[in-house]
Amino acid sequence: MLIEERSKMNKKTVHIPNRNGVSLSTSIEYPSSGEAEHLALFAHCFTCTSNLTAVRTISKALTARGIAVARFDFTGLGESGGAFSESHFEANVEDIEDVHTYLTEHFASPDLLIGHSLGGSASIVAASRIDSVKAVVTLGSPADIEHTTHHFADQIDELEEKGKTCVYIGGREFQIDKGFVDGFRNLHLPDIIRSLRKAILIMHSPTDDIVSIDNAQEIYTNAIHPKSFVSLDDADHLLTNKRDSTYAGNVIAAWASRYINE
Repeated sequence: MLIEERSKMNKKTVHIPNRNGVSLSTSIEYPSSGEAEHLALFAHCFTCTSNLTAVRTISKALTARGIAVARFDFTGLGESGGAFSESHFEANVEDIEDVHTYLTEHFASPDLLIGHSLGGSASIVAASRIDSVKAVVTLGSPADIEHTTHHFADQIDELEEKGKTCVYIGGREFQIDKGFVDGFRNLHLPDIIRSLRKAILIMHSPTDDIVSIDNAQEIYTNAIHPKSFVSLDDADHLLTNKRDSTYAGNVIAAWASRYINE
């Protein structure tokens, strides 16, 4: 599979419509040669964007190893359309599926899914549904998606009463409704991990104070082989130190070469 650069630069931006008609801003980055044999699809963390420093740094490390990377903004975040209240977990999974379908039809089929934090959990579910995906990587990801509701646990009662509320996550205000919370309760991630028949790499920092290292242990225990774990020692949850995210990208590229080249 030869993925060729479609522009004069090594990066192309496309706007991909999801199944609800929402435009998802997507950047495709190529190696300096302008072509690659493989394409990875990167899903960012909860309330983040695809422009997060860690996402860009990991993508750069992958393109340096000859792997093209498509990174996009989930519904209601970054440059994508829609409202954040529509960006519950199942909607995140559907966004990954829809971007994957579009890329397959117009560019090439991504055979590697990478997800940061909740994006990693969503990538596991998407990988279980997409036959052409050969491997999946999680970075600081929760083993159970209900973990995410702790961000607004104090306002659950208000949601039940009023139907919607405003929450503050990472210092930013978002409006959510009851359907948003319910969207984190409809899938049992541990069962999906146990049934996943794809290679999985679990990367996590033992000093992560947002999603504890226990989550990595649970994902690893539930997953079947081939499975791998790599410690991101001393890194924070957002991998803000470029040294950590560059290391993660280099490890991902080396690890994935064993599975996506088969």
